[in-house]
Amino acid sequence: MEAKTLNEIHKQGIDALVKELGPVDAVRFLQIYDSGSGDYTKERKQWLQNDPDKYLAAVLAHGKKKTRE
Repeated sequence: MEAKTLNEIHKQGIDALVKELGPVDAVRFLQIYDSGSGDYTKERKQWLQNDPDKYLAAVLAHGKKKTRE
Protein backbone atom coordinates (compact mmCIF):
# COMPACT_ATOMS: atom_id res chain seq x y z
CA MET A 1 0.00 0.00 0.00
CA GLU A 2 1.44 3.32 -1.10
CA ALA A 3 1.32 6.33 1.22
CA LYS A 4 -1.19 8.97 0.21
CA THR A 5 -0.22 12.57 -0.32
CA LEU A 6 -1.57 15.21 2.06
CA ASN A 7 -3.74 16.54 -0.76
CA GLU A 8 -5.27 13.10 -1.30
CA ILE A 9 -5.96 12.71 2.43
CA HIS A 10 -7.46 16.20 2.57
CA LYS A 11 -9.77 15.50 -0.39
CA GLN A 12 -10.89 12.16 1.03
CA GLY A 13 -11.56 13.79 4.39
CA ILE A 14 -13.64 16.56 2.85
CA ASP A 15 -15.53 14.01 0.74
CA ALA A 16 -16.27 11.91 3.85
CA LEU A 17 -17.50 14.95 5.78
CA VAL A 18 -19.78 16.04 2.94
CA LYS A 19 -21.12 12.50 2.52
CA GLU A 20 -21.83 12.09 6.24
CA LEU A 21 -22.88 15.62 7.22
CA GLY A 22 -24.00 17.20 3.96
CA PRO A 23 -22.30 20.23 2.43
CA VAL A 24 -23.68 22.86 4.84
CA ASP A 25 -22.83 21.02 8.05
CA ALA A 26 -19.45 19.94 6.65
CA VAL A 27 -18.57 23.62 6.18
CA ARG A 28 -19.87 24.43 9.66
CA PHE A 29 -17.72 21.63 11.09
CA LEU A 30 -14.63 22.92 9.32
CA GLN A 31 -15.28 26.44 10.62
CA ILE A 32 -14.86 25.14 14.16
CA TYR A 33 -11.17 24.71 13.45
CA ASP A 34 -10.51 28.19 12.10
CA SER A 35 -7.20 29.24 13.59
CA GLY A 36 -8.17 32.91 13.66
CA SER A 37 -5.67 35.65 13.16
CA GLY A 38 -3.26 37.77 15.08
CA ASP A 39 -0.52 37.02 17.58
CA TYR A 40 -2.15 35.97 20.85
CA THR A 41 1.09 36.12 22.86
CA LYS A 42 1.93 39.63 21.71
CA GLU A 43 -1.63 40.89 22.20
CA ARG A 44 -1.89 39.22 25.61
CA LYS A 45 1.12 41.18 26.83
CA GLN A 46 -0.65 44.36 25.77
CA TRP A 47 -3.83 43.33 27.60
CA LEU A 48 -1.89 42.54 30.76
CA GLN A 49 -0.39 46.03 30.77
CA ASN A 50 -3.83 47.31 31.74
CA ASP A 51 -4.85 47.47 35.38
CA PRO A 52 -5.72 43.91 36.48
CA ASP A 53 -7.62 45.18 39.55
CA LYS A 54 -10.05 46.95 37.23
CA TYR A 55 -10.81 43.70 35.42
CA LEU A 56 -11.08 41.67 38.62
CA ALA A 57 -13.57 44.18 40.04
CA ALA A 58 -15.63 43.98 36.83
CA VAL A 59 -15.68 40.16 36.95
CA LEU A 60 -16.67 40.12 40.62
CA ALA A 61 -19.42 42.72 40.04
CA HIS A 62 -20.74 40.70 37.11
CA GLY A 63 -20.80 37.55 39.27
CA LYS A 64 -22.72 39.32 42.02
CA LYS A 65 -25.18 40.67 39.46
CA LYS A 66 -25.79 37.14 38.09
CA THR A 67 -26.49 35.70 41.55
CA ARG A 68 -29.10 38.41 42.23
CA GLU A 69 -31.03 37.65 39.01
